[in-house]
Amino acid sequence: MDIQQTFIKNIGVFAMYGYKRISDLPYEQTVEKVKDELQKEGFGVLTEIDVKATMKKKLGEDIDAYIILGACNPPNALKALKAEQDIGLMLPCNVIVYEKEGKTYVSAVKPTVAMGMIENDALKDIALDIESKLKKAIDGV
Repeated sequence: MDIQQTFIKNIGVFAMYGYKRISDLPYEQTVEKVKDELQKEGFGVLTEIDVKATMKKKLGEDIDAYIILGACNPPNALKALKAEQDIGLMLPCNVIVYEKEGKTYVSAVKPTVAMGMIENDALKDIALDIESKLKKAIDGV
């Protein structure tokens, strides 16, 4: 494992719009572990998009395993909706699990970045709370 992979594995990558880790578990187990960790942080998974299956069905293309989980923390979602009616455009929080070159990755959107595009100070603390919970869930995988 090179230094960048070690950094990603042990510390996590703070990309501009997402938070990513490499999982020690195989893909299927990582997906289940992510769901469990999200639940521990108060999230439900509202949607599951199997991108691999969709690309095969719609385009006849084979890609590596890739799933998008639409995660929602109802108490925070309600607070956000009360603060900004159109915040539904940013909901739910996407969490992805995918395979690449024999490794399994898990990544979550950073709500502080997504909600930061909206000029509404009431959303800042909500975004920070949601992001903290998402990072904790990702780190638990």
